[in-house]
Amino acid sequence: MKSIQDFATLLEQQQKDNFAKACPNVFAAQQANPANWQGIVAWKVKISPAAKYTRVDVGDSGKYMVVNATGEIFGIKGYGVIHKGHPYGTLDTIHEWNWAGYVAVKKNP
Repeated sequence: MKSIQDFATLLEQQQKDNFAKACPNVFAAQQANPANWQGIVAWKVKISPAAKYTRVDVGDSGKYMVVNATGEIFGIKGYGVIHKGHPYGTLDTIHEWNWAGYVAVKKNP
């Protein structure tokens, strides 16, 4: 099984690439002088493990939750509240999804 860190790395790279494409001037300014942005990075991923789930945040917002026992990935209803109606595969299927957008989209086979 892939790790949550593998998922976080892939998610962060795809979010960063999408941000650079969508907002090239902001991205360039942030890369040129990061001190002016006081650590605000819209694509930065943070992992917060807990007993049952691991929260995966992007920027300053909650985004996904991973079930520790199974590796299943879900969206969230609210911060720290899993949304079982928004499943995004498992840690083993992370490369079958495009994580660049607001929500993940399953890639075509």
